[in-house]
Amino acid sequence: MPTISAPRAVVDGRMTGPATVAVEDGVITSVTQEDEVAAAAADIVLPDGVLTAGLVDIQINGAFGVDFAAAGDAQWNLVASRLPATGVTSFQPTYITAPLDDLIRGLAVAEAVQRRQAVGPYARILGVHLEGPFLSPSRHGVHEKRFLAEPTADAVDRILDAPAAEMLTMVTLAPELPGALAAIRRFTDAGIRVSVGHTDATAVQITAAADAGATLVTHIFNAQRGLAHREPGVPGATMADRRFYCGLIADLHHVAKEVCLLVWRGARGRVVLVTDAIAAAGMPAGKYTLSGIPVVLENGVPRNADGTIAGSALTLDLAVRNMISLGLPEAQVIEAASRVPADALGRTDLGRIAVGAKADLVWWSEGFHPRRTWVDGREVTAGAESAPSLPAARETLAVSP
Repeated sequence: MPTISAPRAVVDGRMTGPATVAVEDGVITSVTQEDEVAAAAADIVLPDGVLTAGLVDIQINGAFGVDFAAAGDAQWNLVASRLPATGVTSFQPTYITAPLDDLIRGLAVAEAVQRRQAVGPYARILGVHLEGPFLSPSRHGVHEKRFLAEPTADAVDRILDAPAAEMLTMVTLAPELPGALAAIRRFTDAGIRVSVGHTDATAVQITAAADAGATLVTHIFNAQRGLAHREPGVPGATMADRRFYCGLIADLHHVAKEVCLLVWRGARGRVVLVTDAIAAAGMPAGKYTLSGIPVVLENGVPRNADGTIAGSALTLDLAVRNMISLGLPEAQVIEAASRVPADALGRTDLGRIAVGAKADLVWWSEGFHPRRTWVDGREVTAGAESAPSLPAARETLAVSP
């Protein structure tokens, strides 16, 4: 039974160590804490740094020059093989507002990719997040207004009856739209998470959405009615209501560091770090696209022609470092990018070092840069077509320069 040990590890929401994790058939079978003898006898001994569960990004439109809305097989493979270098072992590809037929076709594309990548050195596709088209015309942001739609019964039928409907795991919508509350109930009854976003809803309307089954807010403070002292708006309502997980783009551009701290404290234990990354993530300044929309990456922020922020160039490991740099506890920040997003999707088998969870693991440097990543107990190296599982033979690692 292969084992891996580290001097420090994030287990059960706290920093502990040394810790030793045993893996069999891609699943964690035991976790031993604060046992130096077991740690020293492990098959893989990490000499320093921190061992954590793999990160889970539930909002990502693309990365490394690839836009999921237009990606071919090789491009999907490129992203899924490079994300582990950022600590991400599971992700939820996101399609923004487009004609409904295009979004439905996108579900089938993602299904084929997920099936094809089931065995291989890739981060895991969890399902698809549709961010639109059921958004507020007054809060559409970079989404093309001409493709916005109301969540009518017919539109919901078309999505739920689509051949690849099982790939849909999350929908972002504006709950104040006509038919939205009925749509929320239908989506949640089908096991699909509903997030409020791109919305001008009042706090009262946000509460009604939660009563109907909504459980998340998409990129809090962005493209939504803001926080005021008499009208809590979307941020105030979702931070106050413990039924909501709060998605936060912690690139320190979308949300100022002071407001990141406000969200952290206002939604304690419910903050989900997301990237909302587009093709520009992991790439140099230049021109990219988001669902066919031309954008320019300058000074770390992608914008469309009128200057509207168009997603981000963030990677999830950088979001972790940004939040730690604000003085927040390391273990809790890691959980905001691993266990909490997994819980938000109902995936209790992901995002944690625990018996029965998938053996998705990341070895970080002391400065929280990913050094080595495993998915299902299989090491994933960026660009590799194959990689070994955790070895049975003992391996003591040297510190990289």
